[in-house]
Amino acid sequence: MNINFEYDDVKASNRLEIMAAEKLEKLLDKFDFIVRSDVFFKKENTSSPDSGMVCNIRLSAPGPRLFAQSSSSSFEAAIASSIEDLQRQLEKRKAKMQSH
Repeated sequence: MNINFEYDDVKASNRLEIMAAEKLEKLLDKFDFIVRSDVFFKKENTSSPDSGMVCNIRLSAPGPRLFAQSSSSSFEAAIASSIEDLQRQLEKRKAKMQSH
């Protein structure tokens, strides 16, 4: 699987890339039909201290692309939340693929 990272108003971080790649590899172990992923890190100005660090993850797989976005107080929490959302979507996609 090919993983692309993009940063918007955020300094590139090896630590974030490694963490995101590890979590995406776990998804790939469960769902081998994933072709590629794009991970976007963005910092937004918000009035709430509990948000502002945004992680968007887009997966290419058979069928429409899967997408999850999460905003949290840290990029680590945003990555975890986005991965959870994608896992639910992938489970639904896999069930639909098996029924056909």
